[in-house]
Amino acid sequence: MGDRIEAGELIVGHDEQVHHRLERSVALLRDMVGSGAFRGHEDSMGMEVELDLVDPLGRPRLINDSVLACLDRSDMKHELGRFNIEFNLAPQPLHGRVFHDCQQLLTEVLDRSGGRIAGLGARIISVGTLPTAAAEHMTAERLSTNPRYALMSRRLRAARHRAFRIRIPEAVEPVDFSPDSVALEACATSLQLHLRVAPEHFAAYYNAAQLSAGVQVAVAANSPFLLGNHVWEESRIPMMEQLFDSRRPAEVKARAAARVELGEGWIDGPVDLFDSLVRLYPPLFPTLEPEDPDTAYLAGRTPALHELRLHNGTVWLWNRPVYDVQAGIPQLRIENRVLPSGPTPVDMVANAAFYYGLVRAVVDSGRVPWTRTSFATAERDLHRAARFGLGAVLHWNGEDRPAAELVADVLVPMAADGLDSWGIAHADRDHYLGIIEARARRGRTGATWQAATVQRLQDAGAERITALHEMTRRYVENANTGTPVHDWPLV
Repeated sequence: MGDRIEAGELIVGHDEQVHHRLERSVALLRDMVGSGAFRGHEDSMGMEVELDLVDPLGRPRLINDSVLACLDRSDMKHELGRFNIEFNLAPQPLHGRVFHDCQQLLTEVLDRSGGRIAGLGARIISVGTLPTAAAEHMTAERLSTNPRYALMSRRLRAARHRAFRIRIPEAVEPVDFSPDSVALEACATSLQLHLRVAPEHFAAYYNAAQLSAGVQVAVAANSPFLLGNHVWEESRIPMMEQLFDSRRPAEVKARAAARVELGEGWIDGPVDLFDSLVRLYPPLFPTLEPEDPDTAYLAGRTPALHELRLHNGTVWLWNRPVYDVQAGIPQLRIENRVLPSGPTPVDMVANAAFYYGLVRAVVDSGRVPWTRTSFATAERDLHRAARFGLGAVLHWNGEDRPAAELVADVLVPMAADGLDSWGIAHADRDHYLGIIEARARRGRTGATWQAATVQRLQDAGAERITALHEMTRRYVENANTGTPVHDWPLV
């Protein structure tokens, strides 16, 4: 969710100055792109994995401060709720055995961390929405101690001029809940994939990621339960779109841009996106840093563009543009945010391989397929996939097809070609895409396994809450074996 920020750092009441700094930052970014400032590019990937902490019975364990102190890792940090943490894998060149290496690292870190925190009565689970999270865990006092989260909640509530409300009527079991803050987001965790892109190729890869969002969600859904209800296959999607909506009622009625959405349309270049961030969204965290970006750039320094980056961190597009500076060198990345966390390291790396391979294949096709698909269709398919998972009917290349068939017969072979273009080892290409294909052909995602297990437990006489706790306990045990979810037993 971002770095630490205190209320005292905000300069409320200086809207014109803040907006001018943001506009100048976008103008400078445009100049940097045009002048070739983004030099020394190397295709690379990165991963952020959000995780939950549970007790041995699968209930949320609200001790992330103690867990992070125990682990003492610079690559792990707080997330929004007190039972959330996040692990960041360092960027890696996108070729060779990068996926194998990422899986090995992620597995080792989770296994080692799980062993170290066992004495705290906590276990680590990677899951889209925590099935055992209840309303009492979703209150403002359950937010992490990082003041950023409470501040963000207050600022969103003030901007909305209305109470928070999550309403999902078109669901297996409808949800209508009014939380007191954004703490409900704590029950939803994600896998975020970063792709470093050269400016001249940014638009193509970004549009390919937007086009692919629906199929990504369909084959990776892992969030069927929200507040004890069986909702959508990927319930994170509608929940986040409503919870972080800062629009006033009149703005909602006028269909103004929302802070969580796929976007406003296909793009022509990276600066378009940053420009829209400034035009469409009032800053939640208005600040002015001492560094003037124009002055820094004229002096030969790479500007941090702090205000623009902070503002970007409060607009949660499902594919987010990222400007960053590493070792004094500027870079542009696409942050893919549609995927849920889990169920296992091998599943998450398979999801990553499918994504990176598919977007590369779409870009390499040369047919610019997004010009033949309306952006409204891409948005529709994201929500169809979130609701129905592999049971959704999705649009691709001019026709509607069942998601499971589309993935197995068309998109896995495409993704294989894309991974070949990246230079991924053939054995790893086949291994990870084989997992995606097996999920599609068997119709078994994390979401379908969770729902089927709970149903079987209830059919055997268990109450819903008991079934959710038992399913979550089994989920953790299965995940610890390293077996991909399509091979998990239903008992």
